[in-house]
Amino acid sequence: MSLNRVPYPTGNYSSRGGAPVRLIVLHTAEGARNIADLGAWFANPASGVSSHVGIDDTANTVGEYVRRDYKAWTAANANPVAVQAELCAFADWDAAEWNRHPNMLANTAAWIAEEAKAFAIPIVKLTAGQAQGSGRGVCQHNDLGSWGGGHWDCGPAFPIDAVIALAQGVTPTPPPPALSYLWPGSGGQDEGAHMAVCTHPSGKRMDLVSVNPDGSVNHSWTDSNAAWKYSENLGGTAKSVSCCWLDSNRFVVICHGIPDVPYQRINDNGRWATGWVATPDIKLKP
Repeated sequence: MSLNRVPYPTGNYSSRGGAPVRLIVLHTAEGARNIADLGAWFANPASGVSSHVGIDDTANTVGEYVRRDYKAWTAANANPVAVQAELCAFADWDAAEWNRHPNMLANTAAWIAEEAKAFAIPIVKLTAGQAQGSGRGVCQHNDLGSWGGGHWDCGPAFPIDAVIALAQGVTPTPPPPALSYLWPGSGGQDEGAHMAVCTHPSGKRMDLVSVNPDGSVNHSWTDSNAAWKYSENLGGTAKSVSCCWLDSNRFVVICHGIPDVPYQRINDNGRWATGWVATPDIKLKP
């Protein structure tokens, strides 16, 4: 199933001058929160900027501003050899915030796959040296250095490895969405989420926890190719649930239990602690 490409015309583009496209570059828009607002900015000749597409949280959809055979104006000297996307996001987002936008990440993966097919570009992550040299593949704006304008997007928390893994076996259908979050140690509060998703610090695995009809907690996770493959029942009796990785080895699940007390279970190096433990230091919303 191909992405729905919604056209938003702009005059901010020019010829590639015969340069072959070798880079698929990801950016963050740093302002516009949807593809229409981003299109309005690019349509303004005074802005002097553009990108080939914009990507927001609309499932299976991107905004198309510049045709892929033309040069968009968004990465200085890299523009002639790059096809480029602006995510309606911010480079200072942390991992938790990126995980709140599964449609955006799925759309990005689908767009990468379509551009890679169009230009016969391998779906591999490039180092900064490869991106600024003669490498062919996927990179972020920050990988282009001063040659590409000296920007830092998409930021250090952007899950580039997970997105590339999705693109390598892409389907425009996103993984199950995170409805809300409860983050331990940061004043997190129970917001009635019946499921939540988080990404391993490596960016190569996603975990989903959800409340089953009988109130027990289910845990599912992906393989290295971002395919939802594994599942287990953690028991318990929950009204809502959340999860996060404390570090690369420890995964924690927190639920609003019955009675109204928060409980947690921690998986340390692949082994679950026995039973759910009450955690009264985490406050629940009244």
